[in-house]
Amino acid sequence: MFTTNAKEFEKELIDLYEAFYEHEQTMPNISHEQMLAGKLFNIITIDGQVSEFEYDMPTGSELKQKSLRKRYALLSLYKAISKKEGRTLPWGSFTGIRPTALAREAVESGEIKEYAITEFLEKEFSISHEKAVLANKIVKNQKGIIRNDHLVDFYVNIPVCPTRCAYCSFISSELKAVKSLMPTYLQALIKEIREMKKLIFDRALIVRNIYIGGGTPTVLEASELDMLLTELSFPVSEFTVECGRPDTITREKLDVLEKHGVTRICINPQTFSDATLKRIGRHHTKAQTFEAYALALEKGFKVNMDIIIGLPGEKSATIKKTLNTLLELCPNNITVHTLSVKNGSVFKDQTPELGFKNLSKILSFTENQLMEWGYKPYYLYRQKHQLGGLENVGFYRDDDICQFNIDSMEETSSIIAVGANAISKRIFSIEKRIERQPNVKFLNDYIQRIDEMIERKKKLFENV
Repeated sequence: MFTTNAKEFEKELIDLYEAFYEHEQTMPNISHEQMLAGKLFNIITIDGQVSEFEYDMPTGSELKQKSLRKRYALLSLYKAISKKEGRTLPWGSFTGIRPTALAREAVESGEIKEYAITEFLEKEFSISHEKAVLANKIVKNQKGIIRNDHLVDFYVNIPVCPTRCAYCSFISSELKAVKSLMPTYLQALIKEIREMKKLIFDRALIVRNIYIGGGTPTVLEASELDMLLTELSFPVSEFTVECGRPDTITREKLDVLEKHGVTRICINPQTFSDATLKRIGRHHTKAQTFEAYALALEKGFKVNMDIIIGLPGEKSATIKKTLNTLLELCPNNITVHTLSVKNGSVFKDQTPELGFKNLSKILSFTENQLMEWGYKPYYLYRQKHQLGGLENVGFYRDDDICQFNIDSMEETSSIIAVGANAISKRIFSIEKRIERQPNVKFLNDYIQRIDEMIERKKKLFENV
C-alpha cells in the first residue's frame, strides 16, 4: 500500500512504487510526505522506518517549482526503496515515457549545458550511467527538429491486423471480425481526411510528413489502398506506410504505394524464429520477411524494421541469431523493442525466459552491436509494464532518420491524426504546452460519430 500527501504527484509516485514491486508477491506499506519549511523536505516511511531527504527551495516560475517538487519527491522515494531493497532500476526515478525530452528541455531552458546531460540524468534522476549515456547520444543524434506551430505531420490510422499477436494490448481488430465494416470505415476515413485538408488550407498549415500506421495498413486490398492514398496529395518531405506483417505485402500493393509517392515502409519481423512467430500468433515466416524485403528494395523504398527482446520462449542465442540476420539485411532504420506485457496481453504476469537480469544484458548487447555496425540511436521511449523497466530504441544508418518518429516520440510537432483511435496533438511552442484530441477507439463508434470527430479537430486547431 502507498500513500502520499502530495496528491498532484500521486500517479507518478505510485508508478515508481509499482515499478519496484511489479513482480513481487507482497508489497510493503510506504508513505510519502512532502513539506515546505524554508527547505523542501520529502519524508519516506517504509514499514515504520523513516528516511528524510532535504533539498533547496524550488525557484522560478510556478510551473518550474511544481516540476522540481515532483522531481525530488520521486527521487526521494526511489532512493529510500532502492536502499531498503538493495537494488536499482535502469531508469532510476524517472517514470515518464521520454527521458530524452527531459534532457532536451533542461538544455533549452538553460538549466544545464549540452555536455552535462549524462551527469544531469544520473544526479537528478538516479538513471544508470549506461542509460544516461544512451539518452545523451540520442539527443545529439536527433536532427530536423523545427519549432513552427504552422508545421504539422499527418497521421492516418488503420487499427486492423490479420491476426492478434499474443503480446498485443493495443486497440486493433482482427480483419476477419471487421471485414464487412471496412468499406464503410474507409468512407468515413476519407470524409475525415477531406475535411482536414480544408482545415489545413484554411489555417495555412504546412504538412511535413505523412505516416499511415495501425494496426497493419496493408491488410487493405490494393484497390482500397489506391482509393485511400489518392486523398493524400500533400507535397511532403517523407511519406511512410507501416506495412508491418510481411504476409500482407504484395507486389501489387507496393506498386500502389510507389505510384502515390510513398518513400518509406515498415516491415516488422519481430523475430526471425519461425517457432516464436507461431507461438505469438503471427501467421508469417522468416522466409516471407525476406521475400517482402526483397520486393521493397526492388521498388526503391527505404525500410524500417522492428524486433522485440523478451518474447516468450526466446533465449539469448535466438535473439542473437535474429540480430545477426537483421544486420545482414541492413535496413535503413531498426527499432529494438523490449516486450511490454500490459493487462490486455495473453502473456501478462509471465516472466521472460531470460530472467530480468539477462534480459537487460541482451538488450545492452543488441544496442551496442548495432552501434558497432554503424547504426546510431535517434529516438527512445518507454512503456508502462515494460519488462525489466527497460526501453525501446530506434536506430538509423547513413544519416537516414525517419523524421516522423522524432516528431511523434519527442512531441516536437503538431499532428493531425485521422481514423479510429488516432490521437491528434497541437503543440503551442511559445506557451510550451500540448493539447491532445483523441478520436473514439472502435470502428463502429468512429463510423457513427465521424462528424463529431471532425468538429473536435476543427476546434483543436482553431486560431492557429
